[in-house]
Amino acid sequence: MSARIEDYALIGDCETGALVGRDGSIDWLCFPRFDSPACFAALLGTPDHGRWLIAPAGEVRAVRRRYRAGTLVLETEFETAEGVATVIDCMPPRTKNPDIVRMVVGKRGKVRMCVELIIRMDYGSLVPWVRRTKRGLYAVGGPDALLLTTPVELTGENFRHVGEFTVSEGQRVPFILTWGPSHLPAPPQEDVEKEIDATEKCWREWSQRCTYEGEWHDPVVRSLITLKALTYAPTGGLVASVTTSLPECIGGVRNWDYRYCWLRDSTFALYALMMGGYAEEAKAWRQWLLRAVAGKPSQASIMYGVMGERRLPELTLDWLPGYEGSAPVRIGNAASQQFQLDVYGEVMDSLHFARKVGLEPDENTWNVQCALAKFVESAWCEPDEGIWEVRGPRRHFTHSKVMAWVALDRAVKAVDRCGLEGPAGRWGEVRDKIHAEVCARGFDPQLGSFVQYYGGKELDASLLMIPLVGFLPATDPRMVNTVKKIEQELVYDGFVNRYTEAPQVDGLPPGEGAFIACTFWLADNLALQGRRAEARDIFERMLAIRNEVGLLSEEYDRRRRRLVGNFPQAFSHVGLINTACNLSRGGGPAHDRKES
Repeated sequence: MSARIEDYALIGDCETGALVGRDGSIDWLCFPRFDSPACFAALLGTPDHGRWLIAPAGEVRAVRRRYRAGTLVLETEFETAEGVATVIDCMPPRTKNPDIVRMVVGKRGKVRMCVELIIRMDYGSLVPWVRRTKRGLYAVGGPDALLLTTPVELTGENFRHVGEFTVSEGQRVPFILTWGPSHLPAPPQEDVEKEIDATEKCWREWSQRCTYEGEWHDPVVRSLITLKALTYAPTGGLVASVTTSLPECIGGVRNWDYRYCWLRDSTFALYALMMGGYAEEAKAWRQWLLRAVAGKPSQASIMYGVMGERRLPELTLDWLPGYEGSAPVRIGNAASQQFQLDVYGEVMDSLHFARKVGLEPDENTWNVQCALAKFVESAWCEPDEGIWEVRGPRRHFTHSKVMAWVALDRAVKAVDRCGLEGPAGRWGEVRDKIHAEVCARGFDPQLGSFVQYYGGKELDASLLMIPLVGFLPATDPRMVNTVKKIEQELVYDGFVNRYTEAPQVDGLPPGEGAFIACTFWLADNLALQGRRAEARDIFERMLAIRNEVGLLSEEYDRRRRRLVGNFPQAFSHVGLINTACNLSRGGGPAHDRKES
């Protein structure tokens, strides 16, 4: 039985990340970057597919864990009958070879600890050659090498290495696992204490720059740290998650690879970072965005690799049974080849917002925006796969048309308000035409609400974005009734489903959890409608489903009362930050975007 998704915590170095379980096991790690093959893949299989356990050898009475305030340094405290020991986990800032640092600290009495290291490269399929060194163990598998440095002696058993040691009060036992190319010499030895101190200092300095002063300071800072950890520092790209194939439904097939950068995240992430006072990160994201979309607008992808790669072929890994038997396990993402009209609106809005808040201009930004606006002028009439990347037929999704309107609306305002040059008159005419069509074909008079796609009767939580991007006021009767309909048909136990699941819509069997970001959108709508008490109730409910270290996945299984989907999820944490700002004094993105 796999650990629950909420039983994991994230450590990372802004180039890759690892998941550490409450039991002291690191079950997921991709070295040297987010989308590299995993060398610990127990999360998607069995321990034999790779993990690194450091935990008490006997019965554990209690487990307490926390991040050191304002950092991504994790402390897991184990209490046994004989004493208390803490395992400190972190990934130091990337100035050399990437590594994971683990330190066992005796707190009280004496605690007998066990170690189990199972290295399996290439997503659990490759057993490396392992040899002893004066420093510990050295494992080689194809292009990759891992060096474990520790004073604890480990013994090889059945292609794994195990050991035991006792830690007394005040004693500190170090471990450090370092990656390097297998054709180069082993990396030099590092001082574990200094590595931990440097990691803590780096994160504290970063988190102390946060300018959010609202009611929910700690959850916002934790979410901002999570977004920072999901940023690929060399390029500024932001991955959706550190994991692949954590299921949206336990035992189901909705298992996708989220270790890539979605254009759609641009507006949401940019707003969240700017609201938190992180202009440099927002600027880096913008530069990544401009490089990634370079080329013909018609060739723009909805997602890219961390370096801006466009080809992300989807493969299945048949040797991994998947999280709690949820197969197939996928790497790559076939949705990268889809046409999703809404991303053009997200890109245009994010670049417009960056200009509004005074982010230092880039000479290429407006050229890119003009090219995108020109493409949208003709492409907005086409059906697409929509925001949810359905693997069913293309349709005229209402949300997609709204975001096409956003693309041209922001282009017009860039000319009218910022003094840039462009055919604002022509853009404005097409923008108004889109608006009229959406109100005529995306709204069903019989239902009294907007619908998922033209001619359909289904509702869709993406319709909650209509007032959040300024297409219509939240108090417009059509939008008020749409929100009521969504509350009646898509809200269960206070959580919002993306849409009514049906094979004719997405081509997949039903059963996914409630979508966490959509629930934040509902709170935003209620706040704009003046229903602030209800909005606060929803927000507090969402805070309550975070795990004890403040992390959220993509979805929530209300029946099982557990997190599902890839973890931690950037989109969910962006929603938390933005809604906290929307409910705080002075407002946030929901107020700002509608007045763009």
